[in-house]
Amino acid sequence: MDRSTEPIDFYVYFRLREDIDQQDAAAGILAMQAALARRTGVSGRLMRRRGDPRTWMEIYEAVTDPAGFEHALAETVAEHKLGELLEPGSARHLEQFVQCV
Repeated sequence: MDRSTEPIDFYVYFRLREDIDQQDAAAGILAMQAALARRTGVSGRLMRRRGDPRTWMEIYEAVTDPAGFEHALAETVAEHKLGELLEPGSARHLEQFVQCV
């Protein structure tokens, strides 16, 4: 397989503010993911760390246009003001992974 065209999985993890209602946070993130899916065709999943309900992760699999997707993700996150959900002093961390073999 040509490595330059292989699908990439995006993992975005972050820590919610302590005073944020988790149902409200989930609703905001799910709305952002729906808008992102309409924009890019890539659906996301939302998860939280077991035993740590304030650490969450968004997962976007099989992205074929990583640069375009990353740009759309940043714009859509900003449009939905998701930075307001984050623990002060923290950030959204984006990682990209590909298949090993």
